[in-house]
Amino acid sequence: MKPLLDVKRLGVRFPTRTGTIEAVRGISFTLGRERLGIVGESGSGKSQTGRAIMGLTPANAEVSADRLEFDGIDLMKAPPRLRRDLRGKRIAMILQDPKYSLNPVMTIGRQIVEALRAHEAVGKAQARERALAMLEAVQIRDVNRVYDLYPHEVSGGMGQRAMIAMMLIAGPQLLIADEPTSALDVTVQLDILRILDRLVGESGMGLIFISHDLRLVSSFCDRVIVMYAGKIVEELPAAELARARHPYTRGLLDCMPRIGEQRHPLPVLDRKPEWAL
Repeated sequence: MKPLLDVKRLGVRFPTRTGTIEAVRGISFTLGRERLGIVGESGSGKSQTGRAIMGLTPANAEVSADRLEFDGIDLMKAPPRLRRDLRGKRIAMILQDPKYSLNPVMTIGRQIVEALRAHEAVGKAQARERALAMLEAVQIRDVNRVYDLYPHEVSGGMGQRAMIAMMLIAGPQLLIADEPTSALDVTVQLDILRILDRLVGESGMGLIFISHDLRLVSSFCDRVIVMYAGKIVEELPAAELARARHPYTRGLLDCMPRIGEQRHPLPVLDRKPEWAL
């Protein structure tokens, strides 16, 4: 079966006055209708990979790829209007913190309706009904009240659920979730993951789950890609993450605290220059 997303030798570079920074260096992977985790430290290139797929890299970035294909569409050659039409409708991205992603001067309901009507010709009343239904789908209580609230009037967990509702309202085939639970407490994290799991299972979409939390990814995703210094150093089934072979992945796993063990101080990752080659 042809993959939903096919990436071959994707690169993202940022020219600066002191030289070129290679944020992503020739990575390759495919995605079917599954949950793919991308893990690594801050600065490893995870988010820039997601933004390059969305076409949301800064104007000064240089994006290259031998192949960047979504459902048969060559994203590298697609005109700007087609990329805009794809964003939100067929490819959506949940950003890290709703405080910085939601418009502070628009109500939550209005933002969700705007996302829907940008891609579908629906009336105001129907758009409101669908927005309320999507808020219910992400397990928000009293949706009529939340619909009329501004982002600063809701908690972080509720704001993140509203963001998920906005990204899913148009029924995308590919969802990129960039640290969607990093700003949330553990109990809310589990709620968000259950929502994503259910929605992905029901709609059959492909999910790229970007995170620095190896334990979370190993329990939630089907496959895992480990990135270091802009490159993929290891790819394996999520269930086998504990048996990873690359020393970088082993080092990340070893740095995690373990219940019932006296590990003070925690081990520090000893990076090797050859990992970045």
